[in-house]
Amino acid sequence: MIRSLNIVFDPLLPPWLLGAFALAALLIALALFRLRRQPLALLARLLAAALILLPLANPRIEKEKRQPLDDIAVIVVDDSASQHVDGRRQRAQEAARLLKERLQALKGTEVRTHTLPADDGREGTRLISALREALADVPPERFAGAFLITDGRVHDVPADPKKALPPGYEAPVHALIDGRKNERDRRIVITQAPRYGIVGKEQTIRFRVEETGGTASSVEVSIRVNGEDWGRHRLKPGKTAQLALPVDHAGQNIVELSAAPMPGGELTLRNNHAVVITRGIRDRLKVLLISGEPHPGERTWRNLLKADPTVDLVHFTILRPPEKQDGTPIRELALIAFPTRELFVEKLKSFDLIIFDRYQRRAILPEFYMRNVVDYVRNGGAVLFTAGPEYASEFSLYHSPLADIATIAPMGRHRMVAYRPALSETGRRHPVTRGLKGKGLGQKNPPAWGRWLRIVPGQAAPKAQVLMTGPDNLPLLALSREGKGRVATLMSDHIWLWARKYDGGGPHVELLRRLAHWLMKEPDLEEEALQAETRGRDLVIFRRTMKDAVPPLEVTTPDGTKTTLTMRKSGPGLFTARIREAPVGLYRLRNGTLSRLTAVGEADTPETREITSTEEMIKPVTHATAGGLVWITAGDEGGISLPAIVRAERGRPMAGNGWLAIQAAGASRLVAMERIPLYSALPVLALALLLLGLAWRLESR
Repeated sequence: MIRSLNIVFDPLLPPWLLGAFALAALLIALALFRLRRQPLALLARLLAAALILLPLANPRIEKEKRQPLDDIAVIVVDDSASQHVDGRRQRAQEAARLLKERLQALKGTEVRTHTLPADDGREGTRLISALREALADVPPERFAGAFLITDGRVHDVPADPKKALPPGYEAPVHALIDGRKNERDRRIVITQAPRYGIVGKEQTIRFRVEETGGTASSVEVSIRVNGEDWGRHRLKPGKTAQLALPVDHAGQNIVELSAAPMPGGELTLRNNHAVVITRGIRDRLKVLLISGEPHPGERTWRNLLKADPTVDLVHFTILRPPEKQDGTPIRELALIAFPTRELFVEKLKSFDLIIFDRYQRRAILPEFYMRNVVDYVRNGGAVLFTAGPEYASEFSLYHSPLADIATIAPMGRHRMVAYRPALSETGRRHPVTRGLKGKGLGQKNPPAWGRWLRIVPGQAAPKAQVLMTGPDNLPLLALSREGKGRVATLMSDHIWLWARKYDGGGPHVELLRRLAHWLMKEPDLEEEALQAETRGRDLVIFRRTMKDAVPPLEVTTPDGTKTTLTMRKSGPGLFTARIREAPVGLYRLRNGTLSRLTAVGEADTPETREITSTEEMIKPVTHATAGGLVWITAGDEGGISLPAIVRAERGRPMAGNGWLAIQAAGASRLVAMERIPLYSALPVLALALLLLGLAWRLESR
C-alpha cells in the first residue's frame, strides 16, 4: 500500500477575486504606512490580511492510500504462413511460453498474449496491426513493453516507426526473431500475369527466379498448363523471362511454374512453385438464328439472345420461298438476299451456335449445305432445333441430312393439347434443367409451370438424353453429343407462353439461357464435372454427375499431403465434400477420371513470396521505441535461447547484451483519502483582529 501526504487548496472564491482582495489590502497597508511611517504596523496589517484571505483559499491536508497496479507486458506471436516452415512455429510457441514465465517472475507484472493467425496472405504479415489490437484494452499508464515473436517478415511497418504504437503508449517494443541466420532459399517471383484472358488467345506471363544463399548460374523451370506438361526452361537467377501461353477454355486456366530445388537443401520448396490463375472469357459468341415463318416464339428467342452482351446475333427470317411468284415488285421483297453460300460455306465455322426455329425445307438450303451443317456439328459446332407443325410435315428438316444428328424423330402430326412440361429423372440431374424454379418429378408431381398447348410427337434417339417430357410421357426436350459437337431438340414452339405469363408462366429465360450455353460448351453446365470454390476459409468441392454414386475424392494439399474424402449427395446429380480451414495454396483434386486444380487464396502473395528470416523490416520499430532485437535460435538443432528479462525505470536503457527490459510504469489505484483543514475560523479571525488592533496602537503613538 502506498501512502502520501499533500497540502492542497480549494478556493471558495474565484482565484482572480482573491487576488483582487489581496491587492486591495496591500495598497491600503502601503497607503497607511506612507502616512504613519510605522513598519511594525505595516507588517501587522499584512499578516491580518493574509489571515482573513486564508479561509477563503481553503487550504487542507490530504492523506491518500493507493494500491499499486501491475505493469502490463504484451507478447504478440506471429503465426502467419511464413512461420509454418523449418520449425519456426514450434520455436515461437516455446519462446512465448518461456517469455511469459520470466515476465510473471517479475513481481507486479501482468502478461497478455496475442496471436496473429494465418490468413490468405494477400496483405502479408500484419504484425503491427496485431500489436495495436492487443493494446486496445491496455491502459496507456500501465503499458510496460511489448515482445514480438516473429521471423521478421512484417509488411505493415508504418513510414514513421514511432507511430507503430498508438498515441500515449510509451514503452519499448522488442523483437525476437525465431528463424535462423544465413538461411538458403530459392523462389519464383511473378512480375506480370493477366487475371483475365480471351479464350483461344495467348496470355503473357513474366517471372524470374531469385535465390538467397545460392550460387547457381542457371535454374531449370518446369511449366504446366491446366495440369499438362508444357515444357522446361533454364533461367539465370534474377533475370526476367517471358512466356506466351494459351487460354484453352472459359473459367479457370491454371499455369504452374516449378523451379528445381537448390542442391544441398533449402528453407522450403513451397515457394519454388508459383501458380498463375487466369479466368478465360469468351470474346463474343456468334449465334445464327434462322426462323421459318414468323410466329410468337420468334421474338422470345430474339429478345433472349439480344439481351446477352456476350452474344453476336445474326438473324434471318424466311418470309417467302423462292418458288412463290405473285407479282410482288422486287423493291417490296426482302431488303437483302439470304446469303446462303456465305453463311453455310464460307463462315459456317465462325458460328458457336446455329438455331433452326420452326424452319422447313423450302429449296433455299440445298442438301449440300445441310451436309456442311452436319460436318460443322461433328467438328465441334452446336445446333438447336425448335419444332413446330412443320417438323412433322413432308418439309421437315428431319427429311434431310440433318436426320443423322437429330435427337428426336417426328412421329405423326402435331397435337393440340394442354399439358404442363415436366422433368424426367434425367432432367432432374442434368445441369440444364436441375434446380429450375417450380420443378417437380415427372407426371406424378408436375411442376408449378404454366401449360403449353402444342407438341410434336416423336421418339428420342438412343444416344439422346431426354430432360423434359410432355403428355403421355412424350419427349419434349432432348440433348445429345455428336462427335465433338452438340445437338438439342425442343418439340414445341410454345415456350413463348411462359414469356407471356400464360397460366402462371415458367422459367423460360433460365431454361433457354442454360440450353444455349450448354450447346456452346459452357464449363459450368457440363454433366460430368469436378469443381471447387472457397467459402470463407473452407474449400468446398462439387461433383456433378448423371450417376447414382461417385468414388471417393482424392486430394493433394499444398504441402504435398494426400488424403481421401467421401463425397456426400447434396441433391439430384450433385455430390459435395468440404475441407475446413483450408491452408492457402494449390490443391489437386481427383475423382474417378476427372481431375482439377484449384487455389485457395492468392497463390503468389507477400506472405509466401519470400520467407527467409530478416531483422531489417522490424528494426526501425525497435529502434524508435528504444527496444531490443535478438535472434533466439540456438544451434543446428533448432533450440531457442532467450535473453534475461528485467525491469528498468523510465529513461534508463531497455536493452543490452543478453538482456531485455520492461519499463516500470508505476501506475496505482486510489483506495482511500482523508482531508484535514489547516485552520479554525474563530482563532484565525481573533488573531487577525488582534493584529489590526496592534497596528492601530502603534500608529496612534
